[in-house]
Amino acid sequence: MDIYSQLLLIYLVLINLVSIIVTISDKVKAIKRKWRIPESTLLLLSALGGSVSMYITMLIIRHKTKHPKFMIGIPVIFALQCILVFLIWRYIYV
Repeated sequence: MDIYSQLLLIYLVLINLVSIIVTISDKVKAIKRKWRIPESTLLLLSALGGSVSMYITMLIIRHKTKHPKFMIGIPVIFALQCILVFLIWRYIYV
């Protein structure tokens, strides 16, 4: 595995861990009726690579599952990320 692949893997692990922590934190704050994490921050973390872990976490803890912005938006972000990865892979390796 080359250095770029290793760095990408480290980045994806970290962004997914941050996404999980922030999603759970927002749920806890919602229960305690405290200041919440902005929806734009949650969507940004998803767009930066944490879409799968954030979506799964939201389903597990039942957080924002009634919001189409998240239940449709995050899978769309993931689909776009998959397309982008495919196009980059195709451009570099084909």
